[in-house]
Amino acid sequence: MEGRTTNRRGMRHPGMPVAMSKEKVTKGTWSKLLKYCKNYWAFIIIAIICACGGTVLTLIGPDKISEITDTITKGIMPNAKMDMDKIKSTAMILAVLYGVGAILSATQGFIMSTVTQCVSRKLRNDISVKINKLPMNYYHHNSTGDVLSRVTNDVDMIATSLNMSIGTMVSAVTLFAGSLIMMIKTDVVMTIAGVLSTLLGLVLMMVIMKHSQKYFTKQQMNLGAINGHIEEIYSGHTVVKAYNGEDKANKQFDELNEALRNSGFKAQAMSGLMMPLMTFIGNFGYVTVCVVGAALAMNGNISFGVIVSFMMYIRYFTQPLSQLAQAFQQLQSAGAASSRVFEFLGEEEMQDESNKKAIITNTKGDVEFSHVRFGYEPDKIIINDFSAKAKAGQKIAIVGPTGAGKTTLVNLLMRFYEINSGEIKIDGVSTADIKREDVHSKFCMVLQDTWLFEGSIRENLIYCSENKSEKKMREACKAVGLDHFIRTLQNGYDTILNDQINLSQGQKQQLTIARAMIADKPILILDEATSSIDTRTEQKIQKAMDELMKNRTSFVIAHRLSTIKNADLILVLKDGDIIESGNHQELMSKNGFYADLYNSQFEQAC
Repeated sequence: MEGRTTNRRGMRHPGMPVAMSKEKVTKGTWSKLLKYCKNYWAFIIIAIICACGGTVLTLIGPDKISEITDTITKGIMPNAKMDMDKIKSTAMILAVLYGVGAILSATQGFIMSTVTQCVSRKLRNDISVKINKLPMNYYHHNSTGDVLSRVTNDVDMIATSLNMSIGTMVSAVTLFAGSLIMMIKTDVVMTIAGVLSTLLGLVLMMVIMKHSQKYFTKQQMNLGAINGHIEEIYSGHTVVKAYNGEDKANKQFDELNEALRNSGFKAQAMSGLMMPLMTFIGNFGYVTVCVVGAALAMNGNISFGVIVSFMMYIRYFTQPLSQLAQAFQQLQSAGAASSRVFEFLGEEEMQDESNKKAIITNTKGDVEFSHVRFGYEPDKIIINDFSAKAKAGQKIAIVGPTGAGKTTLVNLLMRFYEINSGEIKIDGVSTADIKREDVHSKFCMVLQDTWLFEGSIRENLIYCSENKSEKKMREACKAVGLDHFIRTLQNGYDTILNDQINLSQGQKQQLTIARAMIADKPILILDEATSSIDTRTEQKIQKAMDELMKNRTSFVIAHRLSTIKNADLILVLKDGDIIESGNHQELMSKNGFYADLYNSQFEQAC
């Protein structure tokens, strides 16, 4: 496409993703994510209640075990009788408590899994809608792979992290606070000993979390960058091989892979310190409680049952530290992924057109460019002052050297971009007053870059064209010389286009030309439509095109000037301006720029 950078991703190198500030992740992202989940708050609250309830019931367990232990201890004393009824009743209560707790925990897990999958689906739907609302300029500055990474990797990371972290955090906080309360209730001295032994773990955990967030952010950005590189190299693998670019592609991949490895290693290594650290702190607290408990029991200050219950409580007290560390690690990943997703969803969209009421009925095809000025970048104007008129039914050829702005004019006509100033009219109505989809409905296009999707040949031919008959489809394929080839395929027009069906570039172009003929729109755009077709096939298609262009306005961009000699009007562009206009004979008689172009091609052909 003329007038824009040759790099599809604009100025961004695949190995240099735009850095995202930590403030953007921590301050704005979580509020956006919470707001995004507002429709599911009721379910999340129910899940939190279930998590709290299951944890509270778990906390009651050690107290009941302490009762059983003391009952058994008294029963084995000399001249004592074992109170089996009390043991059985307490054991039954304990079983019920643990059973209900398990049910509540399972309910919490089911609710959160459902909620996170619903949020993921909504995020993907919103991204899909957003993709269609973003201006074309966005895709010229961002790689397709990076956009896909936000749809897949980042959304999956958000869902997985939220599903695992919210329930874990709620249970961990409840278990931490509840076990502390129960420990204080059981024995203050042992509580002080247990808490002091775990304070070191809390401090270290906060320090690690503070430094690991930036690496999780870099990890997600580097993942998007490497996806963009892979998508680009894979789609252009033929060119890479033709130019022996494998080494260069591998070198770029190695750089991106190394960047991802470094950020991933630092993020996972720092977060990985939490679990062994918390395990050590938990074991240290366990030993401390055992030693202090033994000393108090020897002095007769506590019973043996208290030590047993306290050993479980200290486990419950230190266990949440490990769970919180893991949950915070997951939330950091979710925060980094969310920042990328909401950055994409927050990109500036095309102007809302719900208020535009102008409609063109019974389109004739009169098109007028009036003092059009445009640049892909505000400070780089490539169409300076373009004015031209095309009457209904005329064939308008646009010629000029590479970079003159030929394809750009077509993009402006289709409203893929908004002009900086001036006006473009169809049948006297400004395209700026018409909805984009209504503008697009007036055109059928055949571009030099063919586009086919995986589906049947029939589906590709009648793409978005409703109520088209089988006869019309076959006639279009006969006109472009493709019908015989299609009928030789095993399933004919129902053959699925995939890697097993090898179509030449020319056959792909014939399919897209037939698609335009079937669409049968009032205005036709041909951008180097026969560039991939041999001369004999081109002559046959040219006749079909001439038939197609009857009674409709046609804009033809061509470098082979011999194909547009019969055009009603030829516009010669150079540096964004019309320097000559007229039919072939008139322009040749002027012996100007067009004549030089035509003669140079004729000399080369000879």
